[in-house]
Amino acid sequence: MSGALFPALLVCAGMFASAALASDAVKGHETLFTSPNDVTERCVRITPMPGAVYSKHDLLAEEAYCALDFYAATVALCPKTWSTSPGMKIYDISKGPYAGDRQGFERHACAEGKSASQLAHKDLAKFKPTMNAKGTSGTFSTSPLLYYHFSRYFEADIGVPPAVWRSMDRTMHLEEVATRGLALSGNSHSSGMNHAGWRMLVDADQNPSVYKPVDELFTSDRKALYGALLDSPGSRYGTEVNGTRASGWGKGQNLDFQETAPFLALRSSRPIDEAIAEGIAEAIKTKQIRRDMGADVDPRQVAYWMTDIANIVLLDFIFSQQDRIGNIDYKVRWMWVENGEVRSHKADNHGKDRGTAPEQAIRVKRTHLNDNDAGGRVEYANFTKSTQMLEKLRHFPSTTYAKLARLDADFSAQGPLLTYVRDSFGLDDRQVAQIVKNAALAFGILSETCRRGEMLFDLDPETFFVKGKVAGVQLDCTGG
Repeated sequence: MSGALFPALLVCAGMFASAALASDAVKGHETLFTSPNDVTERCVRITPMPGAVYSKHDLLAEEAYCALDFYAATVALCPKTWSTSPGMKIYDISKGPYAGDRQGFERHACAEGKSASQLAHKDLAKFKPTMNAKGTSGTFSTSPLLYYHFSRYFEADIGVPPAVWRSMDRTMHLEEVATRGLALSGNSHSSGMNHAGWRMLVDADQNPSVYKPVDELFTSDRKALYGALLDSPGSRYGTEVNGTRASGWGKGQNLDFQETAPFLALRSSRPIDEAIAEGIAEAIKTKQIRRDMGADVDPRQVAYWMTDIANIVLLDFIFSQQDRIGNIDYKVRWMWVENGEVRSHKADNHGKDRGTAPEQAIRVKRTHLNDNDAGGRVEYANFTKSTQMLEKLRHFPSTTYAKLARLDADFSAQGPLLTYVRDSFGLDDRQVAQIVKNAALAFGILSETCRRGEMLFDLDPETFFVKGKVAGVQLDCTGG
């Protein structure tokens, strides 16, 4: 352990003694709604993180989510009965076959599962509550909020979706969503955890005390449950980024993930252009990766993946994420160089129409980190840590490193970033302490690699896209 770790770790023991248990005590811009049962519901745009950079799209998305009235005549609510965790899909039914027919849509269209979106005018958002009961998958509704704000702090361009905090009248949730979710789920072998989640939500909506810890799911007055409100479209990467997952869930698939071309390149001590070539050559020895990625993958694509994965690994380490592998998505863009600068526009994920892109443009998969709901709890397994991903990195983004150094220094000094984390998200003492400890450990690991002269700060995919190589920058390993 590096000596740089000790200040923050020593502070952890006593800095949170007066903090409350995990709860609905979030802070930010608040919008209030009243349910048909006269229960007050809250939507909270969490206070911006000091030093974070938010786009115009981020702020507009937050505003749109907190303008959603769950009981408007043009809005319909459906249970999410696919994948492993229960949630709620919110649809705009102002147009389409069920225009203005909320009850009809919820009675008939919701039974179509994912296909319900085809019967609506458009998808509006997804509501994800916490769910960690026996037999369910691990889901913590604060986790997407943490990933959103911290990704903007690190200026990590990995497509983490904007998210807001939202509560909902538990009786209305029971009657309109949970009861239907229980009835519609569990019809296939793979949906057991989703069904178990709905069973618990039905029981807990009727009697909140059956869920433990109750404050992680229900508001302090027990009249509403709460979760994160977001939207997360994207297509799932294959083995080229998510790895083969041949070794099974847990440590095995996290080690498989480290045998992909971008991760192998991140592990190489060679300059980025040589590291990419080395990573591709080694990865395509695995037949499935060769099929999914292609032996002729453009090195510029891998440069973007390397930067994305370095940022993902850091965030997952800090938040003790236990369910990343197999849950990394993408959207495609046409990209080219014009007058010495990288230009791009949206592409169809599965089509080849160039639109206005010139002949020299290439299709690049840009990472979208949509599934971020299994981090933040002390009980979760930190596979990024246990498989030593950070220790293996030899390339890292300079901006991310500098921001991490500032974060760790602030936490050690009990500065405004620590106050922000402690007061904004409703986290409990142990959860805040874990973030502080993991940030210190992460900076200690990366700064030690830097001090040994083994870290290259050359993850600049736009420069690589233009020039085919990156000289990298020299950084003070202390981050000063």
